[in-house]
Amino acid sequence: GEGNIKKNFELLKKKLAGEGLFDPAKKRPIPDNLKKIGVISSTQAAGYHDFVKIINSRWGGIKVLTAHTQVQGLDAPEQMIKALKYFNEQTDVQVIALIRGGGSKDDLACFNDEALVRAVAASKIPVICGIGHEVDESLCDLACDKRASTPSNAAEMLTWDKVAVRQEVRRTVCK
Repeated sequence: GEGNIKKNFELLKKKLAGEGLFDPAKKRPIPDNLKKIGVISSTQAAGYHDFVKIINSRWGGIKVLTAHTQVQGLDAPEQMIKALKYFNEQTDVQVIALIRGGGSKDDLACFNDEALVRAVAASKIPVICGIGHEVDESLCDLACDKRASTPSNAAEMLTWDKVAVRQEVRRTVCK
């Protein structure tokens, strides 16, 4: 039941924290001026479509490579681990976005899978997680380099807002 899920979550969280997987000193910055992003998500999910739409509308010109995976269920962690490995073999992917919109605790439980959390922490490429809603916390959120509250928030964190940039340029030039 719910009590066992929470208890197991807390025990694994304590274990992985003790191993240093969530250490803030190990967090890497997300590069500026991104040219290529690797995205791990279900391409059928609304969160994925929101992410891509925001990336393109805020700045544009960023290539988005997508690894379509399940983002809930028993097979999801293994698929996401394979996608992380794939993107880590690419030489030009600058950041990996692991995204999934909201859902129940059961729906989001795969993001607390120990092997997946370890793969996120071990990634050579910085990882941003946008999983669930603001109130949701997964172990992948704690292991990644940057946590976003939602997939949309992850897209916002990864891109410049071209309207704001234009306004700042006008303000600076017109002084």
